[in-house]
Amino acid sequence: MKEITKDDLQSLKDFIESHDFFFLAGHKEPDGDCIASCFGVKGILEHFGKKYQMLNAGPFKRNEIKAFEDFFSPTMEFLDDEERKKTGLIIVDCCEVPRLGDIDGDFTGLDIFVIDHHKTAGFSENAKGFIDGEAPACAFLIQQFYENLVGPLDKELADVLFFGLCTDTGFFRFLNDSSQAVFEAAGRLVSYGVDPRKIYNKINSGKPYSTRKLLGVLLAKAERFLEGKLIITYETMEDTKLYGQEGRDSDALYQMLLSVKDVEAVVFLRQETVSSCTGGFRSLDKVDVSAVASKFGGGGHKNASGMSCNGRVETLIPQIVKEFARIM
Repeated sequence: MKEITKDDLQSLKDFIESHDFFFLAGHKEPDGDCIASCFGVKGILEHFGKKYQMLNAGPFKRNEIKAFEDFFSPTMEFLDDEERKKTGLIIVDCCEVPRLGDIDGDFTGLDIFVIDHHKTAGFSENAKGFIDGEAPACAFLIQQFYENLVGPLDKELADVLFFGLCTDTGFFRFLNDSSQAVFEAAGRLVSYGVDPRKIYNKINSGKPYSTRKLLGVLLAKAERFLEGKLIITYETMEDTKLYGQEGRDSDALYQMLLSVKDVEAVVFLRQETVSSCTGGFRSLDKVDVSAVASKFGGGGHKNASGMSCNGRVETLIPQIVKEFARIM
């Protein structure tokens, strides 16, 4: 992982001090890490006495983030030309404006600062910031910026950042043997008053009954490929209509399938429309699923990536298997 240097800290501080107002945004269809990262930057802006608006296009599908939805808007506050000259856009947990989704407003001409942790990420044009593709969560990066620019966190913000860290690390299951700094950061959050047990229950409890039924359907559709090293399952539009989109629990699906003997990678496809699909890719230590996701317009991390592309499940599956066969 990259070290956040004094120059990196100064760069964010200079960006904040040179603007009067900020739009703070994360990617569409936010997860806990995206939400937590926004709240961490929110705390930094409040420390510097800056005004801001938190933006997100949604939808807030995940049960564990529903409580945060009212803090965000899909519509930018109106600013006149003079106000826009003094306005900055801070993007967290992604690096490109299109990944923000359908925000009602115009980002054109705004100065941009990015904090992200995705492996395939690169700065948008004319943007500054910090990207570490080896960091396990954006919340981990935000915590370091906050502690160095502001100081110790209060318990409320520490809870949120621990929640974000646990979301993207699978409650630390996805970390490797070079993650000492992450555990140290988590330890500091606990020292600020975080109760890990309560955060775990917040992430994993309260799932709608329909999600348990859907898990059964997805497990029944799962098929093994490449001598059992790859498992692929999928959700049809009919499944979505029957079981809904609320409170999804794909993490439980990945966890169960990755625990199967000889399995090294898992793919979950969803037929979003008659001509488009989304997909999630997960793997154990050695398989880099981002290399496959990138072939279908996606990307992410070595062991956790996603994609969205045109196509149908039945035609995408053999193409995905072919790409995995190159690396497994």
